[in-house]
Amino acid sequence: MAELIDMDKKRVAIIGVTGSVGQEFVQSLNNHPWFEVTQIAASERSAGKKYLDAIRAPSGIIAWDVGGEIPEYIKEMQVRRIDEIDTSQLDLVFSAVESEAARDIETKMAAEIPVISTSSAYRYEEDVPILIPGVNDEHAELLETQKKNRNWKGWVAPLPNCTTTGLVITLKPLLEEYGAKKVMMTSMQAISGGGKSGVTAMGITDNILPYIPKEEGKVRKETRKILGKLKDGSIEEAEIKVSSTCTRVPVIDGHTESVFVETEKDIDPQSAKVTYDEYNKSISVSGLPSAPKDYYAFHEDPTRPQPRMEREVGDGMTTTIGRVEKEELFDHGLKYMLFSHNKKMGSAKGAVLLGEMLYKKGKI
Repeated sequence: MAELIDMDKKRVAIIGVTGSVGQEFVQSLNNHPWFEVTQIAASERSAGKKYLDAIRAPSGIIAWDVGGEIPEYIKEMQVRRIDEIDTSQLDLVFSAVESEAARDIETKMAAEIPVISTSSAYRYEEDVPILIPGVNDEHAELLETQKKNRNWKGWVAPLPNCTTTGLVITLKPLLEEYGAKKVMMTSMQAISGGGKSGVTAMGITDNILPYIPKEEGKVRKETRKILGKLKDGSIEEAEIKVSSTCTRVPVIDGHTESVFVETEKDIDPQSAKVTYDEYNKSISVSGLPSAPKDYYAFHEDPTRPQPRMEREVGDGMTTTIGRVEKEELFDHGLKYMLFSHNKKMGSAKGAVLLGEMLYKKGKI
């Protein structure tokens, strides 16, 4: 007998469902009040198997990477080949496909149906917004331009790089209220951000990797685009100079960043705290199923943020700010530390939050 689907919910598929990001999607969509996972897909190797068998290693061990129990709804669901996905029976696709394959796959999907992606395949196209719910929701209007330009029934909405996510979230209030002009950032990024083949245990133990290929260029481009203004059907990039040094450190989950920001107006830690508190009260994502109670957590304790203490706050969806001080290198400016969960807000659960925001806007 076919599984009964709640007709009030949007029917969604997860592609790339067996990988670590795909597993995060599985967990994030468990018992979701608005979305129902009705199709899943992965590589040829996994196609035709039940999900539980598809993530079973040759040794027989279940390779479940995201913690907690595997949701019951997915265990017996059959994994399809990506070209077997029936878009006529879907309202939305969540894509967790690696970037090399993502361009072709997401193009085919978007011709028929909306796609929310964690890959970089479409991030830098002029008619494609890079969306962070609560930061640049108004850029979602560009999705209509994208559909017309490409003669698609759907669209592609990519998330930013996970390193960009925390930086932009913390910069948005400073840009709006104080006119951020320059930012220098050094990231201390978790092992999990490198993917299964990105970092070896011996390479990261008792070590820091001082270079992550292409990461710094992504941060620079994406920050300016996300913080830009939508005007006449295109995005005018923010006039903010961005410099970053991206490193990998022996932390399992969660990116910590050290930020120096120069502002046009005078700013101090107390006024910054008031600003973030006010943004918490009026944040656009408030009330969405995946949104945290507090979008920002501001600490006056100089020992915060710390990855082990912050990664569970708001179920990984809260961005934490601490070590906030006036920066004397600038006439006006601050330095601060931030923590952002690369596998939650910076990945699949952030994509689900984006889906919720676009659903509320009537884009899905």
